[in-house]
Amino acid sequence: MKKIGVIGSGTMGIGIAQVAAMNACTVFLYDNNGAQIDQALHHLQNLLEKLVAKQKTSKEQATEIMANIKSCKRLEDLKHCDLIIEAIVESKELKIKVFQELENHISDHCIIGSNTSSISITSLSSGLSIPQRFIGVHFFNPAPLMPLVEVIPGLLTDLNLPQQICKLMQSWGKVSIFAKDVPGFIVNRIARPYYGEALRIVEEKIASPQQVDEAMRLLGNFRMGPFELMDFIGIDVNLAVSTTVFRDYFYDPKYKPSLLQQRMDEAKLHGRKTGRGFYDYSEGAERPQAQKDEVLYRQIFLRIIAMLINEAVEAKRLEIASDEDLELAVQKGLNYPKGLLGWGREIGYSVISQTLQTLYEEYQEERYRQSPLLKKLH
Repeated sequence: MKKIGVIGSGTMGIGIAQVAAMNACTVFLYDNNGAQIDQALHHLQNLLEKLVAKQKTSKEQATEIMANIKSCKRLEDLKHCDLIIEAIVESKELKIKVFQELENHISDHCIIGSNTSSISITSLSSGLSIPQRFIGVHFFNPAPLMPLVEVIPGLLTDLNLPQQICKLMQSWGKVSIFAKDVPGFIVNRIARPYYGEALRIVEEKIASPQQVDEAMRLLGNFRMGPFELMDFIGIDVNLAVSTTVFRDYFYDPKYKPSLLQQRMDEAKLHGRKTGRGFYDYSEGAERPQAQKDEVLYRQIFLRIIAMLINEAVEAKRLEIASDEDLELAVQKGLNYPKGLLGWGREIGYSVISQTLQTLYEEYQEERYRQSPLLKKLH
């Protein structure tokens, strides 16, 4: 597969285009907004020039990458592609509309992939005349740097297609893992408590965002605390994923989104991209210092890590992915310092179980119910 189409020239679209172009593929980049494509290519050109200046790539390689990407203003310009990856806004209705129009212009042998982070692959393929050619190919941001790609077949996906995509991703230098077509797949399902429980702690005035972030960095060795990470991802984007997972799990309270996060979204306080989220990113703004409290930090860490490990154990029980892929998912897709199953063994599954039991007794909420497998592991 050497002719790759990418639909959408936002952050993920241009990132995926860059990855394919770096691997000697001809990339046909389509966006219905011509100005957006021009802006994305200009941004990529600037990025490559900086990499050349830092001697992280050669001038010849940078020139070749840009030459490999063709700007397209019509979907029919993708008609000769072997694989097309969609990376537009997270809207099921919009995606299906694009796929249905796309099928009018491409061959029956062209594979269609979606970079959706949480929408059902089966539901997205339902409007296609050839749903067997459809598959989830979920990259992580920034696509050129993050090694993980989730490969997600739907119920109607051709049985040979996942392995075919996996081999292609490996040839692009990616670590690919297989996931079941469940809400959030692997990464976005398992990661929900990192944000959800952190938000709950702040909503209850137990700690400040700064304290929660510092607790997870110091005790868990996480690169970014939950609130720093939400600001980086975009509070609106993070909330959208949480809302999708909650809805698609039939409103399971375990995945209930945060009212605080919803209010932040309504106020357009989306994090770094808007200049303010849980932190202020305006020029000259000073970040407030966390009031250190070792006992509190331990409680915060244990509460959040217990919820994360419980989610990973439940994913194992439901065979959403293999143990190896579950561990790879959080380390390569979320940059967690350790795999959660191994972390659970290290802390002790009995400690995790007792932490969740204490939370359940205090709140009397199904949110804190334990995976049946967790109870068997200690």
